Amino acid sequence: MEKLQQHIKPGQVYRRSDLEYYSSAIDRHLGMLTKDGSLVKLSQGLYYAPKFSKFGSVPPDDAVWVESFLKDSDFLMVKPNVYNTLGLGLTQLYNTTWVYNHKRKGEFKINGRTFEFKIKSSFPNQLTKAYLLVDLLNNLDELAEDQNQTIKSLPLKLSSFDSDELMSVTQQYGSGKTKQLLKSIYRNKIQHA
Repeated sequence: MEKLQQHIKPGQVYRRSDLEYYSSAIDRHLGMLTKDGSLVKLSQGLYYAPKFSKFGSVPPDDAVWVESFLKDSDFLMVKPNVYNTLGLGLTQLYNTTWVYNHKRKGEFKINGRTFEFKIKSSFPNQLTKAYLLVDLLNNLDELAEDQNQTIKSLPLKLSSFDSDELMSVTQQYGSGKTKQLLKSIYRNKIQHA
């Protein structure tokens, strides 16, 4: 058990398989460490070594546990609430985070929060304003927003985007419906200019 404890660092997330090399009775030891508070069980086979501040236990950083869960750093987290920053009149708040990745699919609850893992063939390394718009349009059917109102407000907001960047991001990550919609709006703007 001492050897196992030496390899557990506060603030880190571990898979059971990461720790089994340091114990001859891993399940019993994990049970003991969970019981004494040295580890917190996040989900089946996933544990967090709590880090403490003057305010108490600090929850694990989302990116840290997702990386450990996926055994991969190639993912992108999107909170649908961030679409509200695009200035399209969106107001809904969501209690979920989407995790775009290449390996896992499904919904998981960690620390009382919902994470929906979605398999995507491609996504950027980080969120950009252009990608957010394309992603919003790709997911518009899943959101509790007035779709017609959102689409109506698009032509007025497109001038705040770099059109070359937006078209490039649309070609790379947009669904067929998103590509068609943005092309149509840009063609209309050019004809009426």
